Amino acid sequence: MRIAIMGAGALGTILGAYIAKAGYDVVLIDPYKEHVDALNEKGAHVIGKVDFVQPVKAITPDQMEGIYDLVIYLAKQTYNDVAIPQIMAHIDENSTVCVGQNGIPEYAVSAAIGEERVVGSPVGWGATFIGPGVSELTTKVENMGFTLGSLVGPVNDRVLKTKEILETMCETVVSDNLLGLRWTKLLMNSTFSGLSTALGTVFATILDNDDTMKLILKIGKECLDVAAGLGITLEDYEGYDFYQTFKRGNEKTNAESIAKIREIWQAHYLGVASMYQDLTKGRKCEIYDINGVVCESGRKCGVPTPVNDMVVKVVAGIQDGKYELSQDNIQFFKDLI
Repeated sequence: MRIAIMGAGALGTILGAYIAKAGYDVVLIDPYKEHVDALNEKGAHVIGKVDFVQPVKAITPDQMEGIYDLVIYLAKQTYNDVAIPQIMAHIDENSTVCVGQNGIPEYAVSAAIGEERVVGSPVGWGATFIGPGVSELTTKVENMGFTLGSLVGPVNDRVLKTKEILETMCETVVSDNLLGLRWTKLLMNSTFSGLSTALGTVFATILDNDDTMKLILKIGKECLDVAAGLGITLEDYEGYDFYQTFKRGNEKTNAESIAKIREIWQAHYLGVASMYQDLTKGRKCEIYDINGVVCESGRKCGVPTPVNDMVVKVVAGIQDGKYELSQDNIQFFKDLI
């Protein structure tokens, strides 16, 4: 099986290293030539919760050749207009595209290549790109995981073959409720990735502050309310029921929910949102594909999303140069805490 990882940033580099380590024929594809050169010359160096160097093959998109049996798509959705056509030129009717991006990217990819060839795999671990050839795994090994499913219903051979590859890195749980999986991951990203980026900080800062945790609870509850409005039921995350975790009520109920959220996210305490990393490097981020999906979906089904709306407003403002990437942005949320 010829495997390609399209988008060898932090996630793609680490996953590619594990797949190569297991002996599969995999190539890492990324437009960042210095990174590609470092991968080929020195191997993929994975640091953080593990530390190893794995020889890998890496190329730039213009060097893609032939047909790939499996393409694991991890480029940010901001590159869809370029990356999707590049993928389409190197797949056939038997190829599978596994979409691992944030948000709900299956819609855009399946619109281009057909639902039957697409599987979705929300990523249940975090990583930070350190520099050419080097990426940091920020999630504890015992807490890593993938979830996997198809838009066309029951589990099929494409899902099972993809599962075999993803499990070279960590446990992969298969479900026939892909959109439920996606909304679970969307909630996870909208909460900590969204708010930490808006406040110009890291997950740890959010977790340690009582006011920001009140906002996290509200962001998550808005996600649940919108999903309900769409008729989507979220899947559990590592045995945690988010309907109970993000339950709001009186002061006692809210405090219990926040304590549970802190327990769940402790494994990701060192996490740094990819959106935050993008903004620090002057790049566009995926805010419209993460919190923006919650807001747009809320408008469609008549569910208000005031805290997610503010996250989008602030992050978009930072991206456009209107606001600073600063913890002082908490001022925008004072009336929402």
